[in-house]
Amino acid sequence: MVLVFGLVAYAPGKLDGAYHPAVYALAMVAAAFARPPAAFGTAAFIILLESALRLIALGQRVEDFWPSLAFVGVFAFLNLSLFRAEIARVRRLSRLHIEGEIERMKNAARSYRLIGAPSSALERGSVPPRNEEERLLRSGVDEIHQALEFALDLLRRTLGLRTAVVLWLDAPGKELHIQEISTSDDSIVPGPFSAKDGIFAAAFGQRSPVAVQGAKAAQHTPYYGEQPRVGAVCAAPLFEHGHARGLLVVDRESAEAFSAQEQELLANATTFLLRAIENERVFVQLERAKIEQGKLYRAVDTLNTAHTEAQVIEACVASAREFTAFDFAVVTLYDRSTGEHEICAVSGEGQDALVGQRFRHNSGLVSMVVANRHPLPYRGDYDPGRQVVFSRRLAPPPMPSLLVLPLLVHERALGTLVLGSQRRGAFGESVRPTLEVLASHVAVSLANARMLKRLEEMATTDGLTGLFNKRALIEMAAQKIKSSTRFKKPLSVLVCDIDHFKKVNDTYGHDVGDIVIRGFGDVLRRTKRDTDVVARFGGEEFVLVCEETDSEGAALLAERIRAEIEASTFHSAEGSLEVTCSVGVATFPAAGHDWDSLFKATDEALYASKRGGRNRVTVWSPRVGVAA
Repeated sequence: MVLVFGLVAYAPGKLDGAYHPAVYALAMVAAAFARPPAAFGTAAFIILLESALRLIALGQRVEDFWPSLAFVGVFAFLNLSLFRAEIARVRRLSRLHIEGEIERMKNAARSYRLIGAPSSALERGSVPPRNEEERLLRSGVDEIHQALEFALDLLRRTLGLRTAVVLWLDAPGKELHIQEISTSDDSIVPGPFSAKDGIFAAAFGQRSPVAVQGAKAAQHTPYYGEQPRVGAVCAAPLFEHGHARGLLVVDRESAEAFSAQEQELLANATTFLLRAIENERVFVQLERAKIEQGKLYRAVDTLNTAHTEAQVIEACVASAREFTAFDFAVVTLYDRSTGEHEICAVSGEGQDALVGQRFRHNSGLVSMVVANRHPLPYRGDYDPGRQVVFSRRLAPPPMPSLLVLPLLVHERALGTLVLGSQRRGAFGESVRPTLEVLASHVAVSLANARMLKRLEEMATTDGLTGLFNKRALIEMAAQKIKSSTRFKKPLSVLVCDIDHFKKVNDTYGHDVGDIVIRGFGDVLRRTKRDTDVVARFGGEEFVLVCEETDSEGAALLAERIRAEIEASTFHSAEGSLEVTCSVGVATFPAAGHDWDSLFKATDEALYASKRGGRNRVTVWSPRVGVAA
């Protein structure tokens, strides 16, 4: 708008010249295509900008230019109310036309049994067809149409016919309508026509072609709007696996009767038509299976890249959306040791109230699926008033469709995948088998993630205390020393050793010694900061690595640990006992520039604490190192 006003201002006549209507044109465009708030905002901006230019830059009075401002408002209002309405009307008609074409295509696909009965969500139109499914159905219908059109046209030219038409039975089997036709007549009506009258009923009854010639032939061609001269007509039934599907009806102007050879040709033509439909039906099923397998392959590939439980759960929900549309998803995991289910992830309404909640094993759907290892409820129909999903205090949002799938590994349920939808019949027989296969892959991925986590814990964790082990500590300490070197920050290492621990083992036994070590680890875990790393280095020796901690701060922490251990009492079957500990402290970079030198300095400080009488803290210094 500013650019247009700038161009108009430099044009001959300026704001009162012949180029000023460009402002109106831009207001029209904005009003027609922008959203209403933007259109009103643009019109207001034009009026304010033009008023400012005329009042300040040109020194005009409002009386001189108010008609121009009024025209801006009129143009904006007219286009907002009229042109925009016309655009909406055209879009609505286009959408209705497209929807009508899609519905006709689906009706044809349904009549050829390329898809099931209209009980599924897709066929009821409650959910838009997926692009792949729509493309597949359209391709199948087009192929059948071309095959039937070719066969009918060939018959018409070979036998000298006026019309060759395929009439298809509706679901109840009472009426016929035109499915495909080849004719030289323009007065064709689509039907429906009764299947219980004339040669139509006779052909179905005899299961063979029936022909009529002469004056009565015209009575058996109800598909003509204006009755032409018909000399002979023949109807051949189309039976598929013993069920009547329709009729192949041909007629010609001459009164020459259809010979036995011609009737045999028509019977063979019906076989060709049915085979063409069956071949395309098989092809569509194979293509649909190929598409589903492709989705399943992508889902499995995604699950294979997930290495943690959180990644597996996220991939599970994302993969499930490839196979069906849903409004609600939950993944629960079952802990057999406690008999509790945990809601690990929720997608959809109510996730804040559900995620992280735990509930006992009960008679709800989730518990029953874990116990029976079969999906519930039957047909995916959910009644919130009668069925419990998690527990009585934990319930999903009310919805008509819900499916709980078990996550099975070697016939053992790890948990469940719960899917819910606001559409009825969302989890029918066409999608449930695929979802069950997906759930089995999710279960395997979850089991692998748990195993990987367990292996990592075994590789990095001390089995007795749950703290890091020596190997993990050395790796993390090396990284922290690199970070301290880069950012020039201090770092301290503490080595804690239980005093006279051998006497504890010799007096009370190793079981009591293990109790003391576990208790020592608990004290260190409580005392350390969140950024500190603590590990059992071996035997009764523990190590702490403290980032951004100088020697004074490390000494205070060490003294707190020493006092906490001294004040602790360890209880066992052999009685209660108390222990003390000695601590050595060394700080980077004064005590060393790498882990080996830093740990050696810390060990020297610990040796000084032991030599000095135990139950004390020693901070490394060059003098301590020389003494050691």
